[in-house]
Amino acid sequence: MSKEKNTHQRHKLIEYANGPSLEEINGTVDVPHGKGFWRTLFAYSGPGALVAVGYMDPGNWSTSITGGQYFEYLLMSVILMSSLIAMLLQYMAAKLGIVSQMDLAQAIRARTGKALGVVLWILTELAIMATDIAEVIGAAIALYLLFHIPLVIAVFITVFDVLLLLLLTKVGFRKIEAIVVCLICVILFVFAYEVALSAPVWGDVIKGLIPTAKTFSSSPEIGGENPLQGALGIIGATVMPHNLYLHSAISQTRKIDHSDEEDVAQAVRFSAWDSNIQLTCAFFVNSLLLIMGVAVFKTGAVKDPSFFGLFQALSDTSTLSNGVLIAVAKSGILSVLFAVALLASGQNSTITGTLTGQVIMEGFVHMKMPLWARRLVTRLISVIPVLICVSMTTKDTPIQQHEALNTLMNNSQVFLAFALPFSMVPLLMMTNSKSEMGNRFKNSTWVKILGWISVIGLTILNMKGLPDQIEAFFGANATKSELAIADGIAYVLIVAVIALLIWTIYELHKGNKRYEASQAEKVTAE
Repeated sequence: MSKEKNTHQRHKLIEYANGPSLEEINGTVDVPHGKGFWRTLFAYSGPGALVAVGYMDPGNWSTSITGGQYFEYLLMSVILMSSLIAMLLQYMAAKLGIVSQMDLAQAIRARTGKALGVVLWILTELAIMATDIAEVIGAAIALYLLFHIPLVIAVFITVFDVLLLLLLTKVGFRKIEAIVVCLICVILFVFAYEVALSAPVWGDVIKGLIPTAKTFSSSPEIGGENPLQGALGIIGATVMPHNLYLHSAISQTRKIDHSDEEDVAQAVRFSAWDSNIQLTCAFFVNSLLLIMGVAVFKTGAVKDPSFFGLFQALSDTSTLSNGVLIAVAKSGILSVLFAVALLASGQNSTITGTLTGQVIMEGFVHMKMPLWARRLVTRLISVIPVLICVSMTTKDTPIQQHEALNTLMNNSQVFLAFALPFSMVPLLMMTNSKSEMGNRFKNSTWVKILGWISVIGLTILNMKGLPDQIEAFFGANATKSELAIADGIAYVLIVAVIALLIWTIYELHKGNKRYEASQAEKVTAE
């Protein structure tokens, strides 16, 4: 009877889960000991690629290309700063997972109450779904551009990427990492090729890496956007909360002897190398996107900054900036490669988004679903706003339809501004703690300082940009009363975020004190 009961339990769709993070793949990848640097690095390489995918998903594309079109190389420094902050945060996330053997969601939940756990879970789920909307739009448009599949049907087809996920779960985690790396290489090759053909002025590119007062200026305004808004868009699309949860989980896929401090130190060191190398690739992809906006197209030539408009511009010789590009564009290869990269980006994000969803569900509310079911639920919810947007604009002109989808994608990113502080602040607090990380692995003084500057800076910038993001929901021709309503909503949300952040910090502080007391009792008992 007991055996039958256990079998039945295993086949339930939703199960209780309070074990190791992503238990099916936790500690499944062998790593060498006492071997050369490159062989060891290869064994640890992979998780960084899955994380880097989030920094080059379809949500990043329009912000970077539009930033280049409007402000030339001015915002290159923003991409660089965002990438450096990402490296710092991802290093801490991987270290937390390796040293504490808990992912970020588990670590937060272990030190806070059930009510806060549920609130943070819902908030992070909304952020993942917001990211998923960008992936749905990107993949559906890529299918439409490559195969002329009607948009509504293309949106439904994106739901079936769950079959891809089912296939990948059968081949093993190491092969999933390899597939993701290959797709990243496709994206990098496409944009490197198109930028190389455009022959940009590299001196101006390098100058753009140095921030100036103009970088975060509220003037001039071009195409309804100023440099500050462009910078906030790039930052919002680059540093995403779900990547911190994901990295703290998948950093635990390597077999580590936690009783051996040197083995743990090796894992932390090589995970940092892996993460920084992959995030450097993401920096180059985002830089190439911005350079495309400046060098591939004539200044101001792209009137439609959506994926449709960019695809069309890459095959329209009148919008391109030099003779080599024009010659290649006549073959149609530039636009096709762009659509292929867009499809690759969407599929990459599918894999990482699903894994992250499982991490936060298990960590915050101790529930577990099969990955295919998890993916299906998230994707079905995410396609609803996209289908509504497509159906509401069927009678509009093509450009209006494209703008509506682009606006939906940009507006969906508003949830990322809410969720980001609730992953960054706990991560920093826990990795700063000696009782959590031990003397050897707690953050050094310079990491603490840079960490708090990054966390406070990103939170302030996200909150500062929130009124503009809420105003965007009312469209380009919003009335004064609508703008006043938007600002009112934004300020209420800012107050709510601050209040929730204070609650989170208070509970984490209490949880840390309890943990320190329990550790002291253990030492006394010994």
